[in-house]
Amino acid sequence: MSTSKSQFGIQYVDTGSALHALNGITKFIVFISWVTIVLTTFDLRIILSMVAIGLALLAVSRVPFSVYRPLLIGAVVMLSLNALFMFLLAPRQGDIYIGSQHILLSLPGDYSLSAETLFYLVTVTLKYFSMFPIALLFVFTTHPTEFAASLNKLGVPYKIAYAVSLTLRYLPEVKNDFVNIMHAQQARGIELSKKAPLFERLKNSAKILIPLLFSSLDRATDISNAMTLRGFGQHKTRTWYSQKPLTQTDWLWIGIMLLLTIAAIAKRILDNELFWYPFY
Repeated sequence: MSTSKSQFGIQYVDTGSALHALNGITKFIVFISWVTIVLTTFDLRIILSMVAIGLALLAVSRVPFSVYRPLLIGAVVMLSLNALFMFLLAPRQGDIYIGSQHILLSLPGDYSLSAETLFYLVTVTLKYFSMFPIALLFVFTTHPTEFAASLNKLGVPYKIAYAVSLTLRYLPEVKNDFVNIMHAQQARGIELSKKAPLFERLKNSAKILIPLLFSSLDRATDISNAMTLRGFGQHKTRTWYSQKPLTQTDWLWIGIMLLLTIAAIAKRILDNELFWYPFY
């Protein structure tokens, strides 16, 4: 994909940045460590730091902002809806976790919004969002074949490693199929733009997802048949054209992330309170 074209997509984008030069295994360990750290904490200070670092790393990757802007917007919208439903289902969850209640907005029943519940919803929403930039970074900077070769070198069976490679390669194809099906449905008069009410758009989205599912199954069958005809899986081992060794920089990244992960787990064990709340 040419970096000069600013288009939406979820796929490897070669910009030649320092992050692209890292080994695929290094980026995978960074991703897993990152997710582990996020899952072990409800400390808003740590979460905000990880959001800032994740967005900064996306900028360092030099992937055009227009490529992932729709993804960020979609993530914000979905997480905002998630926070709304969390409040509707458990309006006093923040009060219970934090152990106090200071009402900001009086509403009927249990739905009065407190400072504690608002803080809880913001913390959880940012917690989920903080994993999103690093996930995008992994996909944008990791060549699928090179990553599969690295996994195989670590002892992962090459069939599984190759399946991971195919999954990463398949992401942009899913996007292309989605766009083509959406355009076909719009040509048939199905309204999916902002002109239609929200619930009508959600209902019409099912008319995209079902054909997309069958299209994906057909494509998977074609890929399986092609691999069988080429004799894939007949041998116990295989060689990789894109395999590359771990460098000192890779080991430095791995060491730093492992230390941070251990520190995060230790902090979670030693902390007396689940949430960091500065407004008692």
